[in-house]
Amino acid sequence: MHTLTTARLTLRQWLSRDLEPFAALNADPAVMEFMPALLSREQSAQFIARATADLERRGFGLWAVEERASGALVGCVGLNVPSFEAPFTPCVEILWRLAAHSWGRGFATEAARACLELGFGTLGLAEVVAFTVPRNTRSRAVMERLGMRRDAHGDFAHPRLPPQHPLAHHVLYRLPRAAWRTTGNL
Repeated sequence: MHTLTTARLTLRQWLSRDLEPFAALNADPAVMEFMPALLSREQSAQFIARATADLERRGFGLWAVEERASGALVGCVGLNVPSFEAPFTPCVEILWRLAAHSWGRGFATEAARACLELGFGTLGLAEVVAFTVPRNTRSRAVMERLGMRRDAHGDFAHPRLPPQHPLAHHVLYRLPRAAWRTTGNL
């Protein structure tokens, strides 16, 4: 399992002390605005258990993100293999979920870049995707800062949500390895 470090962050395996701040993050309506529901403490514990198992099994996944200066958990960022079927799967997606108090500081972009370096460099991935609802302008801005480009033909209805659900429609962003390489990141 890889531990990733950036100038301000450590992306690491989950620890028992992470449950309380992660559960608080998942219970925050601002953080979960574009998710179907808030998560309970138990659901947050299950999320951590799945993330831990993925990191151990694959060597990549959703890392706990800790601010190096304070040691505080600010959320999770990582590479994930979606478990649903869509026209663009199988694939590896990049995603993030950060506490509201850490927004606007560039943490999502900084941590995601470290994940992409691992994905394209060490793991040799050909492409990484990301998706969200159209109204999630904060996440879409991070995707664009990472060099990802929207694939409007790939937009989709999330298969885990009813078609009429207000969060069902998702926009798809892609980043091929070659595009990452041309940005000077590899």
